[in-house]
Amino acid sequence: MLIAYVNDEPAGMVTGVEMTHPDKGTEMFLYELGVDAGFQGRGIGRALVTALAEVARERGCYGMWVVTSADNTAARATYRGAGGVAEEGQTVLVWTFEEPGPTS
Repeated sequence: MLIAYVNDEPAGMVTGVEMTHPDKGTEMFLYELGVDAGFQGRGIGRALVTALAEVARERGCYGMWVVTSADNTAARATYRGAGGVAEEGQTVLVWTFEEPGPTS
């Protein structure tokens, strides 16, 4: 997790998860990016993504990836601005599980 500050005030954060594949090595999954509404449009998101990519390089990851919706133009612009390239023809599949009930 990396946190961006503006004048000692938290402005945004990014989290990443290292994923190691036995046949490929380790890559970084950009799990979440958030910038407080009052700080958006200042390049903070791009700076956070760029910083996470640098951490990934330093830790020996062979790459980094993220999933976002096709209509999230702000996120897509941020990721492209930080050097991300969209892979065409990708499909995201999800599993949704029921919430576990209360335990006794």
